[in-house]
Amino acid sequence: MLFTIIIVLVIALVIIAVIVNAVQQHKERLASLKRAEFSKLRTLLEDTEDILLNAANVPITKAIIQMLLKRIVVTLKAMLELEPNSKELKKRIGETEARLQDSSAAELTVEGLTMPDNDKQIIGMIQGIKKLRTILRAEHARGNIDTQTVVQEDRRLEMLQLRINVESQIKRGNQARSGNMLGSARQCYEKALATLSNCAHVDDYVTIRKSEVMTILEDIATELKEGNLRDRQKKAEMENNDLDVLFAPKRKW
Repeated sequence: MLFTIIIVLVIALVIIAVIVNAVQQHKERLASLKRAEFSKLRTLLEDTEDILLNAANVPITKAIIQMLLKRIVVTLKAMLELEPNSKELKKRIGETEARLQDSSAAELTVEGLTMPDNDKQIIGMIQGIKKLRTILRAEHARGNIDTQTVVQEDRRLEMLQLRINVESQIKRGNQARSGNMLGSARQCYEKALATLSNCAHVDDYVTIRKSEVMTILEDIATELKEGNLRDRQKKAEMENNDLDVLFAPKRKW
């Protein structure tokens, strides 16, 4: 009888150990999934905040700002569900919701665009615009922004991206031209012209800039022709001088 009780207790302990181990593994798996989800949300939050901060360099409209703030609030609330005791998250939600309710944000337009001095910053601006367009479509898919606003804002961002590309090429062309590097300058202006010519949406900026770049390219072509002519004349003069020296009467000593 005692032996039977011992066997039953051993079996019970084994079952309890298996159950405890399974529960522990389940808890660890849930904790791991929670950490992964929290990390994913934190990355999403940081990316959105970076885009919002980039508004200092890339002018964005009030509609875009509100969309980004709503995205931040939704992300913070999702993080709070995973960490319900976080006072920091609760504080940030309150601060972001207050910003969202503030209707005093100025409406910004692409006319306020200021081109940075170095290529790294320009690349950062273009990458920021591309990421913003991706976010715009993602938020539309979630129903957080209406279709008309998406179409208008995506078109505006597309033209802003085009303007940055064109202005950066023109700036490089101007620098090369001032340094008398006409070949390099022509390449930059030709790239700008190709970008403008391939634009599907033609507005005043595209029309005016395209005309200006074409005029500059014509001027460079003229300068290159004149430069080649001067080089040929100089070469001819040097050859004539060499012939004069060769066939000049030899002096007797």
